[in-house]
Amino acid sequence: MKAYVFPGQGAQFTGMGKDLYETSPLAKELFEKANEILGFRITDIMFEGTAEELKETKVTQPAVFLHSVILAKTLGDDFKPEMVAGHSLGEFSALVANGALSFEDGLKLVSQRALAMQKACEITPSTMAAVLGLADNIVEEVCASIDGVVVAANYNCPGQLVISGETSAVEKACDAMKAAGAKRALILPVGGAFHSPMMEPAREELAAAIEATTFSTPICPVYQNVTANAVSDAAEIKKNLIIQLTAPVKWTQSVQQMIADGATLFTEVGPGKVLAGLINKIDKEAATANT
Repeated sequence: MKAYVFPGQGAQFTGMGKDLYETSPLAKELFEKANEILGFRITDIMFEGTAEELKETKVTQPAVFLHSVILAKTLGDDFKPEMVAGHSLGEFSALVANGALSFEDGLKLVSQRALAMQKACEITPSTMAAVLGLADNIVEEVCASIDGVVVAANYNCPGQLVISGETSAVEKACDAMKAAGAKRALILPVGGAFHSPMMEPAREELAAAIEATTFSTPICPVYQNVTANAVSDAAEIKKNLIIQLTAPVKWTQSVQQMIADGATLFTEVGPGKVLAGLINKIDKEAATANT
């Protein structure tokens, strides 16, 4: 079975999407429509902007979404997903690709999500850190022992888990992770504590926007970050999407479930090859490809 996977924040690079814009009339039309919807020329930042400009959450999230979704649309009849999944932000790309969301509604939600997350980041000093070389349950136990808010946020692959929370608590957790035997515990250059309780104000804001948006029955199941299970019911997709901002990304579990359900080829759609790399670490036998 063909599985398509969509990357999240962090996959961006200067020049992303420029070749699509220049070679595909459909891509050009969609990029220009996106500029109108967003109210600024995101294409200028994507094609010519600095890495610093691209790193702003309000730019990064729509940019990665647009690159993935427009790339999927230019594949035409070659794009026949039998299952999809996206990492964090990438879940929105996956939902447009499998027909649960329209291009316009998906972009509007991603833009609102980015702005809401940016606001939430400014309330309390918060951050994320990558922990390498520890079992998931040890990471969870260390987080639970720390005074302050710090939680497991991204289950990326065995031996690679991202933690998230208040800056002071994350720093203390990093020291404790190293003491527990982690190969590395590294603070990440991010604007805040995504997928943690620190995102509650953003979750509330995004919930209202998601509730007001029409979701359709998708053409194939989406394996959502929150449950790691196949979901095809529009109401359930909405519910899980709202929970996603404050809940961990169960990427390892999602990929394992997709393989158990018959995935034979994972194709990454969008900038970078991060997900293909993670999938190969989750299951060495998994076949991966990039668009």
